[in-house]
Amino acid sequence: MAPKTTCRIFSVVIFFLLISACARKPIFAPVPIEGAPGEKLFQLAEMEFQAREYKRAVELYQDYLNLYPNSPIAPSALLKISTIYMAQREYDNARDICLQMLETYPESQFVPEARITILTTYYHEGAYNILLEHADGIDDNSIPRTILIRKYTLTGDALLALGSFPESGRAYLKIYEKTDGDEQKKIIQKLDTAASGMTSDELAATLSLIENHFLKGHFKYLLGLKYAKNENYENAVQILADFAEEFPNHENAEEARLLINNFSEMSEYDRTAIGCILPLSGRYETFGKRALKGIELALMKFSAENPESEIKLVIKDSGGEPDKAALAVSELADKKVAAIIGPIITAETAAMEAQARQIPIITLTQKEGITDTGDYVFRNFLTPEMQMQTMISFAMGNLGLKKFAILYPNEKYGLKFMNLFWDKVLSSGGEVVGVESYDSTQADFASPIKKLVGLYYKVPEELKIPDETMQQPDLFMSEALILNEETFEKPKESKEPEAIVDFDAIFIPDGPEKAVLILPQLTYHDVIDVYLLGTNLWHSDKLIREARQHAQGSILPEIFFSESKNRIVMEFVKNFQETYGGKPEFIEALAFDTALILLQTINNKELHFRASIKNRLLNMEDFTGVTGQTSFNLNGEADKKLFMLQIYGQKFTELEYW
Repeated sequence: MAPKTTCRIFSVVIFFLLISACARKPIFAPVPIEGAPGEKLFQLAEMEFQAREYKRAVELYQDYLNLYPNSPIAPSALLKISTIYMAQREYDNARDICLQMLETYPESQFVPEARITILTTYYHEGAYNILLEHADGIDDNSIPRTILIRKYTLTGDALLALGSFPESGRAYLKIYEKTDGDEQKKIIQKLDTAASGMTSDELAATLSLIENHFLKGHFKYLLGLKYAKNENYENAVQILADFAEEFPNHENAEEARLLINNFSEMSEYDRTAIGCILPLSGRYETFGKRALKGIELALMKFSAENPESEIKLVIKDSGGEPDKAALAVSELADKKVAAIIGPIITAETAAMEAQARQIPIITLTQKEGITDTGDYVFRNFLTPEMQMQTMISFAMGNLGLKKFAILYPNEKYGLKFMNLFWDKVLSSGGEVVGVESYDSTQADFASPIKKLVGLYYKVPEELKIPDETMQQPDLFMSEALILNEETFEKPKESKEPEAIVDFDAIFIPDGPEKAVLILPQLTYHDVIDVYLLGTNLWHSDKLIREARQHAQGSILPEIFFSESKNRIVMEFVKNFQETYGGKPEFIEALAFDTALILLQTINNKELHFRASIKNRLLNMEDFTGVTGQTSFNLNGEADKKLFMLQIYGQKFTELEYW
């Protein structure tokens, strides 16, 4: 009878270990129950358990514990109750039973099993952080090997679930040497899962911790694949070559050698050639030739500063046609150029072809979504987002403005800038207190202006206020106004309501043709003492000449300012004038900066792959050029610090800002 009962007890423990689902099943010494008090009651509980009559089994085990709390098999009864709760997924009840065992029978041989069961309950409940806290409290030296394996398997699994991949890997590494056979294969699978979530740096750091020869080779191979996945082919080739040499008989050694050969073929490009695709004929010919001047000037400057360099330009004419632009990319690929500048305007087809051939391309276009084509496609151009980000940063950060009004044309350009401006104001903690639109064909803007300042609707006589002396503009605006004798006078009327100008600035996203009509009408309707904000289209002498004093103080963003006192800009303008005559404009400046960015990048002889050029561009920090500081975000869009200009007198002046 006693041996049979002992066997049943042991089978229950094994059953528990199976459902806890974390590691190899530990083997416990049978609990000697021969002559133990209440043996028949315990056997009856066992019979109910074997019949899966769990409710009745729990009752009998509890009866046994109540009657024989000091029996040597009492801890086993508790463990079996927790096993039943685990099988029924009643994790909180299972945990309570285990805690009861720890408190009541702290010296029992089943204490380690109870503690690991507690960890298991937290894992199944998704309480991973609590599991980790409790795991830290278990002394590794006080538990058997099987429990130790389960502890670190659970810890690793919890860290994996939390996304802590390096820490998860370290947990699995602690027990790798303590496992063998199928158990070890499972740990390797878990290590692979952890490694897949690590960055290259994290994987390299984990590799440095490994002493086991086989596992070291396995992780070195994984690191090579990680570098390759990230298109860091230089490091991929190096680590895979080391792996193949150090582990020539490894099951992945031949695969590593094949990858190295493939990467070597990919590295075949001419590091002395930059392709240029520009519309040198057709309706956009003027823009293409202007851009080419900027690119050529950049090469002259770079070659003078780097006389050992042999970098050359390979120029293709797109004719301003999409098909010709895509064909030009194909031809440049055959010539194995390192990277491509352009096209202007028609960039979509060229971008798609360059992405397909994995050639870095920096486009000069405002086309929305061009960089979404792929990770080899960049853009260095003035965009609406760039303008509005700079404008709001300056207006709110430097000028301290909080409230804004928007008066915009109801067409594509106006709507785009209105929405961007509004979004940037709100995201920066400002407030848009008025928004009005107008038809792009109209010349009278009285209605939308009146709506902005509360003059549009008729005011009852009893609510009208007496005429008061108009508030004088501040010193900044006064100095600007006295520069021109002509004023736009308003007929004086008594008892008319005053304009309610409850904003600090008004933004008008339109060209100078409309601005010269709108600005005087703002003054006429008493919209004074506010900042006038525009887009780069306001950078026009026409605005100064025709709007006269009404344009004074206006502020706008710009990507290039040839009158800047910046040393780099002054040098560029001087060299351009000496070489080509006349002053450069923003296209020449953007092309100049773009060419210099690529020239400096590909001049690095350590970049053996086009992917490395792409990665270097993505990691470029604040290239300082004639169009300001430039870097590229992860999507390949240029992040630029634009110039901020203000109309003062008969010219534009550059504003200093943070």
